[in-house]
Amino acid sequence: MEKAQYAIMRFAKYKGPEIGNIEAHNERTKEKYASNPDVDTSRSKYNFHLVKPPGKYRAESERQIASAGCRTRKDSIRMVEALFTASPEFFKGKKRTEIRTFFEEALHFLEQHQSKETIISAVVHMDEKTPHMHLCFVPLTEDGRLSAKDIMGNKKKLTWWQDEFWKHMVKKFPDLERGESASLTGRDHIPPRVFKEMTRLTKQKDKLEDLLTGINPFNAKSRAEEICKILDTYLPSVEKMDTLLRKYGVAFTKTASENKRLKTKNAELEESLASARKVSTLKQIEDFKLRRDYDSAVAILEQIPAEVLNIYAQSSHRGKERPIEQSL
Repeated sequence: MEKAQYAIMRFAKYKGPEIGNIEAHNERTKEKYASNPDVDTSRSKYNFHLVKPPGKYRAESERQIASAGCRTRKDSIRMVEALFTASPEFFKGKKRTEIRTFFEEALHFLEQHQSKETIISAVVHMDEKTPHMHLCFVPLTEDGRLSAKDIMGNKKKLTWWQDEFWKHMVKKFPDLERGESASLTGRDHIPPRVFKEMTRLTKQKDKLEDLLTGINPFNAKSRAEEICKILDTYLPSVEKMDTLLRKYGVAFTKTASENKRLKTKNAELEESLASARKVSTLKQIEDFKLRRDYDSAVAILEQIPAEVLNIYAQSSHRGKERPIEQSL
């Protein structure tokens, strides 16, 4: 199963004294990083800036605040740091230019919602396990107030930030998923990896179907070994697809009695697809396609002769014996 690739954005707020430590980490001014063993200083030469700091973080923060005419208290938030990254799987096999493009898009996203002039630094770290960008800015609002609360907001606003970030990034990187489950965010998007997994499952189904074509009591035993090998990966794939479809709210059938009515249901689904293309949403169309393909993948199991199923159940192919119906 292909692992999910998540777009990740996190905020952190800083009042003042700790800003110097944040700068030391981000700008790699230390020789050693005992508190962060993930830093490989031999690779620090590959780090790069998208926005270079004009000076010390704290000094630049105070300059902007004073220029805006804002009053501050001891507990005022003087700097916000946004961390941008993605799950490790996303970066695997990507060239440095592709990684740079990812973070440039993240920077463009923030610039759409926060004045460029407030950004102190945007530096990408390539010397840790997963590439990531530290983007620091002064939380000045459009009307010149110092208010991290207005910019970051409450939990609802933070969810909005996550949603908007994912919407922005997925346009250029369609394999990325929202960092929270669909059930929590309420989004309708079905990630591309679900369709990729269904494509793989369909290819496996086609191989199984080829082996089952023309099978009879006289040749069943000779084909059993090859069928069993396919079932070793096919059944887990069906189970995982079951889980994915449930996660993304796709309605589908799974019982043996329902699968016997598959031909009728497929005809109905074809009609529904035709109707959906005219009056429904993209999600409904996607749901119908996934449901039809999944039903077809399950139905093929009913074509396996009993003698082959018995061989599979008794062989070493199965780590744990259980009826095939329970695998679905």
